[in-house]
Amino acid sequence: MTAAPKPPLFRRLLVANRGEIALRVMRTAQELGIETVAVYSDADRNALHVRRATHSARLGPPPPAESYLRVDKILEVAAQFECDAVHPGYGFLSEKEEFAQACADAEIALIGPSPNAIRLMGDKVAARRVADEAGVPLVPGLKDEVKDPAELAGKAKEIGFPVMLKAAAGGGGKGIRIVEREADLIPAMEMARNEARGAFGDDRVYLEKYVEQPRHVEIQIMADSHGKVVHYGERECSVQRRHQKLVEESPCAVLTPELRAEMGEAACRLAAAVDYRGAGTVEFLYSKGQFYFLEMNTRLQVEHPVTEMCYGVDLVREQIRVAAGLEAMDPPTPHGHAIEVRINAEEPDTFFPSLGTISRLNMPGGPGVRIDSALYRGLEVTPHYDSMLAKVVVHAGDREQAIARATRALRELRVIGVSTSAPVAIAALASDPFRTGDYDTSLLQHQQRQVPEEVLEVASLAAAVAKFRGAERLGNASAAAAAGTPLSPWTMIDRLERLGGRLR
Repeated sequence: MTAAPKPPLFRRLLVANRGEIALRVMRTAQELGIETVAVYSDADRNALHVRRATHSARLGPPPPAESYLRVDKILEVAAQFECDAVHPGYGFLSEKEEFAQACADAEIALIGPSPNAIRLMGDKVAARRVADEAGVPLVPGLKDEVKDPAELAGKAKEIGFPVMLKAAAGGGGKGIRIVEREADLIPAMEMARNEARGAFGDDRVYLEKYVEQPRHVEIQIMADSHGKVVHYGERECSVQRRHQKLVEESPCAVLTPELRAEMGEAACRLAAAVDYRGAGTVEFLYSKGQFYFLEMNTRLQVEHPVTEMCYGVDLVREQIRVAAGLEAMDPPTPHGHAIEVRINAEEPDTFFPSLGTISRLNMPGGPGVRIDSALYRGLEVTPHYDSMLAKVVVHAGDREQAIARATRALRELRVIGVSTSAPVAIAALASDPFRTGDYDTSLLQHQQRQVPEEVLEVASLAAAVAKFRGAERLGNASAAAAAGTPLSPWTMIDRLERLGGRLR
């Protein structure tokens, strides 16, 4: 006799996000038998996450403040469709205490931590205090916000230059200033405060020692409502531009088993100290055999797929399970090596945003290759949202094979219509420091963005073709000629295809 199917953990889940993370969450929910509700702005009315959801609802105009950040609108949609759970993804409302509280007040389960945990860990000064009390190593510095310039100068002299000023409510690399000498300290404090005020509406900053040649290593944790906290090892996220990650890998090439266990235990202690529930990431700086607490992200991370590939788990599934009151599962034994590359709509030589419409698209495939993306032909890349278009994730038996696989996958990738950061990632993977594992967060600076010439040629030709096609659609022959090159556009397209073939 066939057993009756188990009822779903939740009946209907609203995904309060967009793009690839919305699709990522929906796929797991659908596997669990949970209906999904997509929300969208006018810019995303044809987006894949809208098409794939069971139900969908418009939020408003494209600006996030009028759509994806509207707590009232999102909860109205949740009530309209009788949702019993909300998943915030990452970005937007995922680390907003007020959103978590609003969900609690509406008696809707948030697939995430409590408002109190978000508040404590979202404030960098408060998080340092909690970490200190939990016995988690801290970078030397002030435990409280900077108020007195004299105190700031005195502490900076005590710990020694260079020092770093950081926004208490910071994120995304904003509100950070590295200070090399005392004469620059007070002006840097004012600049950090001004930037923090503009970005977060909070001008508090704090001081800590600038750790030279650091590596950015983070621990993935999962905690349930019964007091159990487990961790899924570490990810290295040191390939960065402008304090934002570009390439991530797991495991870290230089951590010993003893250090891995010590960092994992410290991360779990911190989570337990704030009665954490759900998925979270405790980030550390690692340098010269020592690690220091950096911050905790109270949400799913962009780079979570490398952990999933190594451990053979679905972290979104685990998030949903613990949100439904089930016990966190013990992590299985990890295997192999995984690398993730973020594909951003950026000019590869400047990192400036690249806007346009995707006119041609080819995604890589093959063994051990995973693509997290919401791209489709005809997608318009606008300035309203984050520049990340997709994530190319690979898994292989060891690190050397994973680097080769990631490089091959990136060379297969073809996004025509906008420029992407893929050439920079290819160059980073090919660099001697990355291949030997002897690298830190300054890797891209040291490379001085020296991207292989043939890779940049593909990127520039793709941009030229996109411009020509855009002008051609407007029916303006002179504009089309100006947008292109002395070559025929069809010759350009053919040349692009031939170069692309060679790069595979």
